Parts: sequence; C-alpha cells; structure tokens
Amino acid sequence: MRVIGLAGWSGAGKTTLLARLLPRLVGRGLTVSTVKHAHHGFDVDQPGKDSHTHRLAGATEVLVSSARRWALVHELRGADEPRLGALLAKLAPVDLVLVEGFKHGPHPKLEVYRASVGKPLLHPDDPHIVAIATDTALPQARVPVLALDDDEGICDALLRYAAPADSLIHG
Repeated sequence: MRVIGLAGWSGAGKTTLLARLLPRLVGRGLTVSTVKHAHHGFDVDQPGKDSHTHRLAGATEVLVSSARRWALVHELRGADEPRLGALLAKLAPVDLVLVEGFKHGPHPKLEVYRASVGKPLLHPDDPHIVAIATDTALPQARVPVLALDDDEGICDALLRYAAPADSLIHG
C-alpha cells in the first residue's frame, strides 16, 4: 500500500481534482482508497437514524452494516485526533491511498495551487511537497510543476512519488 496526499488551501480544487483522478487510477487497474481530513465536526450518520441515536447516547463506536456497505463511526470523546499513520492502519489494503488534507503531515504531497485563491504556495516551506499542479506558471518552483488539467501526468506523478504506507504507520 502506497500513500500520497493532495494538499492546498481551501478553494484550490483538491476535491474536484481527486474526483477526476480516481476513475483514471482505477482504470489503470489500481485499487484506491481515500482519507479526507475535516477541520470541523462532521456527521456521517443522520439525526433520526438509529446509528446517530447510538452515538449521541454515548457509544464510542457505531458500526452500520448492510448488504451494500458498512461504515464505522468512532467518537473521540475528548481523546486526541489520531495521526494519519494510525488512520492508515485501519484501512483495508489497497494499491494507493490518496489523502486530502493533512496538509502539514510528513507524507509526500502534490500541492494543488491556484493563484486566484490569494494564498501563498505551501512549497517550498513544506519539504514533503513533491510536485505542484497549478493553472499558472511557477518558474520559482523547485519541484516538478504540472498543468492542473493534465490528469494523466498528475496520475503518473502521484504513482511516482507515493510512499509506502508502512513508513507512516510505523514511522
């Protein structure tokens, strides 16, 4: 299992890019999972559903299963947020894990950058950024720069720079 992230400021297009790349990577015969970091509280279960009631009543974990999918919700109940490596250890093995968010983590990352967002580049201050996908020229970049619409080139870069998950799980 190999891991690489998509990092960038809000509004840069990380989710849009990830949604375009996933079918291309799967089309190459890869199994791919994603990890998404949320900055605020979020719910995957809905008010009025039994799983939501179980969680609000105090359950630490609620596992919901059906013939089509299962989901596990783990309530931290004041515990520290787990590091990326601990979360990766919970995933079933796949060829590639794409991480959206965790922009300050120690895993290799492709920076998604749009000047129109009005924020500075994360590169070169983050030594874990291995390439940049952008819609503008970046002659100052010290890593490969790819056009934001070059899906095949970006897929190639993700595969080239992805790191073994073990280095993050046990590192």
